Amino acid sequence: MAILEVENLRAKYSARGPEILKGISFEVEDNDFFAIIGPSGAGKSTLIRCINRLIEPTSGDIRLDGTDMLSLDTRALRRKRRHIGMIFQEFNLINRMSVMDNVLSGRLGYVGAIRSIFRVFTNRDIQRALELLERVGLQDHIDKRADQLSGGQRQRVGIARALMQEPNLLLLDEPTSALDPKISREVMELIRTMANELKVPVLCNIHDVQLAKEFCNKIIGLQDGYKMFDGPTETLDQSSLEEIYAMEVL
Repeated sequence: MAILEVENLRAKYSARGPEILKGISFEVEDNDFFAIIGPSGAGKSTLIRCINRLIEPTSGDIRLDGTDMLSLDTRALRRKRRHIGMIFQEFNLINRMSVMDNVLSGRLGYVGAIRSIFRVFTNRDIQRALELLERVGLQDHIDKRADQLSGGQRQRVGIARALMQEPNLLLLDEPTSALDPKISREVMELIRTMANELKVPVLCNIHDVQLAKEFCNKIIGLQDGYKMFDGPTETLDQSSLEEIYAMEVL
């Protein structure tokens, strides 16, 4: 069953600027770990950020769990974003805050304004954060400031924070580009394992084609805003890659 349906999506950064996405359509099903690949400037990050309207599309349709994302007003969009976890390239942590508080911030969309200001969380939320930190291997770092961690550890905090939202969809925006190859593979394996356990589909913008082929079951390939490939990973052959990347060296 399709959790996410994208149809004829178009986007540009300004009214008179060039079109970044040019009629993109695809579906993410409930058991997918779906990769978006393509050269720099192809529109990969723009596509990811259009899904939760961090970037506003100019036209097209985005449906998440049957909800028309582009018709939501500000309040309804805020509620819907509770169910969209996002893991960022640069981790997007609050450096001066502890690991535990960064993870608990994944619940801010669920608590009222006063409670969010004073960071008052339920015992259930605290227990869930502790469980996730143990699951990502950071149970001994809960009181450390985020800026005291290594890059791989910081990304693990980002994973735990996203899963604190109890999301229906995980969006990954270049989650390994700031990490070395060994840590990148470990992070991708952790995300895949936990997403499978929690039955959360994943849409991942990723620059590393080999990681995409190793960890993702479906791939969409973009070039200059156009969709050049869309299918199961095993059908992505060398000729398809040459079409996606044109003159770039893989």
